[in-house]
Amino acid sequence: MITSDFSVFEILMLLCFAVSWPISIAKALRTKVVKGKSPIFMMIIILGYAFGIINKIINHFDMVTFLWAFNMLLVSIDLFLYYKYIKNEC
Repeated sequence: MITSDFSVFEILMLLCFAVSWPISIAKALRTKVVKGKSPIFMMIIILGYAFGIINKIINHFDMVTFLWAFNMLLVSIDLFLYYKYIKNEC
């Protein structure tokens, strides 16, 4: 069951991240240059979001869980673009 008891600060944090990842994605799509990005960093961020989602599901499933998943999706798209465009830079 989804609860309506959530943290405003958690939402604000996730919204800040949700704004920054599309900027990175848009730059990669526009320039097709991904040099300087770290795939290891992005994988660690994805893992962190996965742990956050697991925590929300186990301990406190609420609407904020979908923000965690949305952010994980954005980082996954950025990681996909990294591997798509990095071969052009070699």
